[in-house]
Amino acid sequence: MHFKRIIVILFITFGVLQLVSQTKIPIDHSVYDSWKSIENKSISNDGRLIVYEINPQEGDGTLVIYDVESDKYNQVSRGYKPVISGNSEFVVFRIKPQHDTVRKAKLKKVKKEELPKDSIGIFIMKSGKVLKYPKLSSFKLPENGSDYFAFLMKEVPETSDTIVSDTLNDKKEEKSAKKKEKGELLILLNPVTGDSVTYGNVTKYAFAKDGKVCSFVRVFGDSIDSIQVINYDPVTKKEEVIFNKPGYSENITVDNEGNQIAFTYSSDTVKEKAFGLYYYNVSKKSQELVSGIDYSALKDGWSVSKNGKIYFNDSGTELYFGTTPKPDPPVKDTLTDDEKVSVDVWNWKDIRLQPQQLKELEKDKKRSYYTVYFPKRNDVVQLADTKVRLLDIDKKSTGKYSLGFTRQPYMRMTSWEASRYKDVYLVNRETGEKNQILSKVASSVMLSPDQKYVLWYNIADSSWNSYDITKDKYVNLTNKLRVNFYYEQNDIPNEAPPYGIAGWTKKGDVVIYDEYDLWLFDPTGKIPAENVTGEYGRNNKIQLRYRKLDKELRYLPDQMLLEAFNKVTKDDGFYTLNIYERSLPEKIIMESVEFSRPVKAKNSPKIIWTKQSFTLFPDLYVSDLSFKSIRKITNANPQQSNYLWGDVKLVHWVSFNGDTLQGLLYTPENMDAEKKYPMLVYFYEKYNDRLHTYYSPKPIRSVINFTYYVSNDYIIFIPDIKYTTGYPGPNAFDCIVSGTQAMCDEYDFIDRKRLGIQGQSWGGYQVAFVITQTNMYKAAMAGAPVSNMTSAYGGIRWGSGKSRAFQYEQTQSRIGGNLWDKLPLYMLNSPLFSVDRIETPLLIMHNDDDGAVPWYQGIELFNAMRRLNKPVWMLVYNGAPHNLKRRADCKDLTIRMQQYFDHYLKDAPMPVWMKTGVPALKKGKSFGFEFD
Repeated sequence: MHFKRIIVILFITFGVLQLVSQTKIPIDHSVYDSWKSIENKSISNDGRLIVYEINPQEGDGTLVIYDVESDKYNQVSRGYKPVISGNSEFVVFRIKPQHDTVRKAKLKKVKKEELPKDSIGIFIMKSGKVLKYPKLSSFKLPENGSDYFAFLMKEVPETSDTIVSDTLNDKKEEKSAKKKEKGELLILLNPVTGDSVTYGNVTKYAFAKDGKVCSFVRVFGDSIDSIQVINYDPVTKKEEVIFNKPGYSENITVDNEGNQIAFTYSSDTVKEKAFGLYYYNVSKKSQELVSGIDYSALKDGWSVSKNGKIYFNDSGTELYFGTTPKPDPPVKDTLTDDEKVSVDVWNWKDIRLQPQQLKELEKDKKRSYYTVYFPKRNDVVQLADTKVRLLDIDKKSTGKYSLGFTRQPYMRMTSWEASRYKDVYLVNRETGEKNQILSKVASSVMLSPDQKYVLWYNIADSSWNSYDITKDKYVNLTNKLRVNFYYEQNDIPNEAPPYGIAGWTKKGDVVIYDEYDLWLFDPTGKIPAENVTGEYGRNNKIQLRYRKLDKELRYLPDQMLLEAFNKVTKDDGFYTLNIYERSLPEKIIMESVEFSRPVKAKNSPKIIWTKQSFTLFPDLYVSDLSFKSIRKITNANPQQSNYLWGDVKLVHWVSFNGDTLQGLLYTPENMDAEKKYPMLVYFYEKYNDRLHTYYSPKPIRSVINFTYYVSNDYIIFIPDIKYTTGYPGPNAFDCIVSGTQAMCDEYDFIDRKRLGIQGQSWGGYQVAFVITQTNMYKAAMAGAPVSNMTSAYGGIRWGSGKSRAFQYEQTQSRIGGNLWDKLPLYMLNSPLFSVDRIETPLLIMHNDDDGAVPWYQGIELFNAMRRLNKPVWMLVYNGAPHNLKRRADCKDLTIRMQQYFDHYLKDAPMPVWMKTGVPALKKGKSFGFEFD
């Protein structure tokens, strides 16, 4: 009797599972807007509060404030970019206007500046009350916690005169709504008690780290502006006007303790003003004109830049600001528009091409050069200049050195060389003295925290090196080791980059990565290097990397959290390591998922993190550092259970050249092994490490959505590609076609007569090349493909204004030489010269504002195939970049690509846009999605 009951239960269970599977439906284009993402995650200093956004792909999102202790959720509609107060008493955030309201305004052609604006929201934890203020400009919270915070909001115009109250002095200041306001309302608010103070006409403001002082600039005047600089203590409610003169100010800053203030000032009335810099000490009530009278403390002919950031170092002993040559005096325009000439003069000696200069013109105009002021000795030191433009300033440093860099001697060669070389200088901030210590370095260079050593990687011999500042001595740290510290899978015709460093120990040693493990180096080179992970990583094929949890740390902690990735199984997780005890890493957690980087509470062991797989959405979890007492706190997409999904597995095969390769094979959830399925092949460099990546259903920017196609009975295959210099096209053919054949041979459910191929950018180029070499694919789609390397070589990357030559000589395009030395290879690898061999229908997308691949490359391929009467279509999204951004464009491409592949691989009818096209006369009126 008992046995019969078990049989009945099993029968019923099987029936229910079968019914559930049958009731799941394929994903269609209507589901995208409902699929949500989790964004802007953070945890409070004490680990009590977790905030995050749940946002749909289109529409109004929700801000969630989760109390870990009470397990209580609070939600605010349309809240985003939250910041938790340092004392966890409240959360401040922006509130978007309703999506539908903005859309209706856009339909009415409302000007951008008149569209509905963000509001500010404050959620008070104790009461659960939400305060809201309209027309927010910005807000700032003291970093270390305070009962107060500050925000700027646009003053609300009214039909009659309005009154703004000066709370401190009990004065009234009348303002006419008819006059254009020169500043905004600054509100300093204690959300818990409701105490507040409001100032009008404020343009700039800054908070001390502990919140004891808020400093700000007020503007007054009609024809000539005047400014006040005010210090306000929210605790004592004391106001101090520290500056009051006719003129202008663009920047203000306050030190961590709230005892020192600095601000820019100019009395110029012309548009391009020269600024000076004032310094004020609160406790001493003393004021200094840092830049000197008539800028006498600065470099001759220079002034303070309004575009340079001004700030104190953490100890408050140094004030940094930017200087720049004084603006040229205004010149009266004496020419009419038709008398003016506009011409770009290209010169072969230019270190940057004209297009790059024009792209970087605003940046060049705003360029400033680091300068430092020492308040105790009332002295200004110019640090950077037109020769040594770049400076690495460490706000936490207590030493006197910084590193300076110049790229100028090597800028011209960046048109054809991939390495971004620089000369390195040791800069004494106390004197401004610069000592060049390295030449033509192409990787990162860093100072040790104790400022005794400089560490850098030399790409020429793939070695890590140190420089002893005191002894002026250089040491090669790795040349005697039989371990590689460079990226061993490098397959571009340029020197391999390093694996990187973990950081410095309190004893002054540095920890450097090889492919798997961590090595401890004495920077003097006297003590032999030691593998502090005991080759555990290499022996187990697990790549170990330190994850810094406290951004304030200067040195590696005693107990390090290591990210762990198994390069064979693709499992992911975390280990712990004490580098001072010399013990092997201890496993905390390893799973067949992909973990995010944990975020730790500043004063608590609590961390937040996500994990994902192809079938598991990356929901948010909270735990301690041991990954125990794990709590899942979100369930963003419960509707996923209603839809057919899929599975993925790691596959291996041997290429035509005899290389063992890896790839990913995605199969439908409800796959019938007796049935034949069409297969789409996608690729881009190497993808196998993404085995556990989740892909939300959403409109595509350029690449097929794996989830959508698998849900709709497609197989997806993603082969890795191995390259040799000079043969990127043939290499792609070798890996892609061999992999496709191997999958078809191994899995009977793949329909080898219904194969498609798709790629974007570099992948788009390879699609175009592969179909000139084989007819095994029934349909192909290439996004932004290079079709003619000989013309593309001399082109411009219009997004940056740079020459494209370096890509072919030394990076992804992998030719390995210039056009004249390697002309046969440029032609061999160019699809255009073999278009006559193409028999596969091709869909191209190449947008007319593509900043990476000039869209005339798509035109060349389209015109060639059209001339030879081969089936080809090209989608050109107007004003769109390399990968689509506008959601409307993404939706359009998603539908067209699906219709295209469905027609060729599933015998679906051909839509009108493919059959007869969409004439320019019908552009924007008819999209051709319908079937004839």
